[in-house]
Amino acid sequence: MEIHERDVVAGLEKGLAVIEAFDATRTRLSLAEVAKTTGLTRAAARRYLLTLVKNGYAAFDGKFFSLTPRVLRLGYAYLSSTAVAFRVQPFLERISEKTRESSSAAVLEGTEVVYLARSATSRIMAVDLSVGSRLPAYCTALGRVFLAGLQPEGLAAYFNGVAMFPLTPKTKHTEPEVRAALDRVRQDGCAVVDEELEIGVRSIAVPVINRSGQLVIAVNISAPAARMEIGELVALFLPILRSAQEELRLIV
Repeated sequence: MEIHERDVVAGLEKGLAVIEAFDATRTRLSLAEVAKTTGLTRAAARRYLLTLVKNGYAAFDGKFFSLTPRVLRLGYAYLSSTAVAFRVQPFLERISEKTRESSSAAVLEGTEVVYLARSATSRIMAVDLSVGSRLPAYCTALGRVFLAGLQPEGLAAYFNGVAMFPLTPKTKHTEPEVRAALDRVRQDGCAVVDEELEIGVRSIAVPVINRSGQLVIAVNISAPAARMEIGELVALFLPILRSAQEELRLIV
């Protein structure tokens, strides 16, 4: 569907940009910081922030603005409108029970993967992942599953629009490196990432393709590198993911 500028509500678009200015590293922002992040004038940013405060989506302490729990309604509206997250959760819990490791399901949005469901046995990453968390696609097993499934033109658009940089000394962050990794994903039918997102964390993911042939979600298992070598990770966890993959394809 082609969307024309005349059909877009600019005010809503800018208001959403103000909400997205806040994240895990920027939980409290001044008016000037919001204006700089969004590209809005201070006057415009102030109006949008005060509108959010009036409607209960933000709080203001006299100097800094912050989002309130009411914003969760926006994310819950999506989760409530799709049954995928609820259907996949029991599978993730069974995977975690079998492996004693964390398991997640995610979708691709733009250049990032967004977590739809998660079963965490322990916290192995510096970032506390939960439903709604976002991570770059190029250096995550979940993300590479989706990137490997893109058509050539879609993948070209991805590389044209993403900024890739090394998160660890092991991160594949150039286009040739990532393309080679995606070739391996297509060959193996799974993605394996070895300490590319964070030192000490290894992950394996598989795609879940529904009966219509659409790649709906990706499912992964992550484990501490100190506890599991790559070969062991694949040998132990890939059969479990394959089993979940076959069951999930019938219900997503």
